[in-house]
This record gives sequence, structure tokens and C-alpha cells, in this order.
Amino acid sequence: MRKLTLILSTTALALGGAGIAYANQADRNADTNGDGVVSLAEAKAKADERFERMDANDDGKLDAADRGARGAERFAKADANGDGQITPAEMTAAREARDEQRAERRAERQARMFERLDTDGNGALSQAEMAAGREAMAERRAERGGEARQGRRGERGEHRGRRGGHRGERGMAMLRRADTNGDNAVSKAEYDAAVEARFAKVDTDGSGTITAAEREAAREAMQERREQRRAARQQGASQ
Repeated sequence: MRKLTLILSTTALALGGAGIAYANQADRNADTNGDGVVSLAEAKAKADERFERMDANDDGKLDAADRGARGAERFAKADANGDGQITPAEMTAAREARDEQRAERRAERQARMFERLDTDGNGALSQAEMAAGREAMAERRAERGGEARQGRRGERGEHRGRRGGHRGERGMAMLRRADTNGDNAVSKAEYDAAVEARFAKVDTDGSGTITAAEREAAREAMQERREQRRAARQQGASQ
């Protein structure tokens, strides 16, 4: 169990990103041909990219060794002069580099959003296009039960301090499901099977693709499960 806990950050949480990508924001990135739906092939291609990133030692599986390798890799990247120590200046530089990467990703998301709003493709947004974008967003929120979700945001804020622990609990469950042979590691075959199973769960009509409506339904179901777990924890704490 000790080893199982150690590999959560690189295995279970990795599966959380790759396996449920089709039910959150990442699925739009998986739609490589831009047709508005995510096919199993597209989903697996995106999941493969994540597996390669998480498999730090390239041994074809995700386990405790990857955690150590990734830690060493991060240390080496921060240790700019290679002297085996990280100075305050190097730590600052590493943090600034991470901030820059986040800014780049944010800019990419904004660019994709602009492209979606710029329906006439002239490189600028008209008032009508912006209004249409707001209406579309309002419709999506309404479909998701936006008012109820808004009311729950305050509750989520109260539990932010414990969010990491709850994420770890979900990660542990994901790991146990993916590690079908019980060897405390997730092989590529097990990983692929977990990805395909998650895809099938979100692809409710069995069409082989995940539509925007199916993504929203999966997101809503996930949120509902989180609320149920939160309510159960609160009830247990009050007893």
C-alpha cells in the first residue's frame, strides 16, 4: 500500500487527466480535425501523448520509478549551473519559466476561443459575433444547470484547502481500477484499456465519437458525483 500511495502523482492522477479528458476542457484539444466531435482514435492519440510524458524513464509503464525520475528531471532543470544545488535565484528563474509556460497555454486557449467566435474569419470580432458568443455560452450554462452550479461555487471555495486530498482519493480509485493485474504499476496495455473504457462510458450512444452534448452530460455527472461525495463527507464529519 505504501508503494501504491507513492505512485499516485504520476499514475492515478495521470489517468485522471488522460482517461477523463473527454469529459473536460482537454477534449477540445483532442479534436484534431476540428469537426466538433472527438473520435476514439483522436482520444487515444491525446492519451498516448500524456502517457509518454508521464513515463519519465521510458520503460512502458507508470510506477514509482517515474515519480523519482520526474522529480530528478525537475531538479536538474531548475539547477541551471548543474552544481547539484538550487539557489534562490535558480528557484526564481524556474518559477518564472513555469509562469511563462502557463501564460503561453493561456494565450493558446484565448486564440482558440477567438477563432471560434470569429465566425466570418476576418481576424476581428464584431459586436454581433461577440453577442453570439455570449448567447452560446449562456445556453451551455443553462444546459448544464448553470444556476445550480453557481450556487455550489461558494461551497467549493470552503473546501479548497482539502482539495488535494480528495483528488488523491479519486486518484487511488482510478489507479486500482487501471492496475488490473495488481502489480502496483500501470502498463501501456492497462492504460489503453482504461482510456477506452472511459471513452465508452462517455460515448453514451455508442457512435464511436463524443459530441459536445455527451461531454456536457459527462461533466454534469462528474459534478454530481463530487457533490454526493462531499455531502457524504460532511455528514460523516457531523456524526
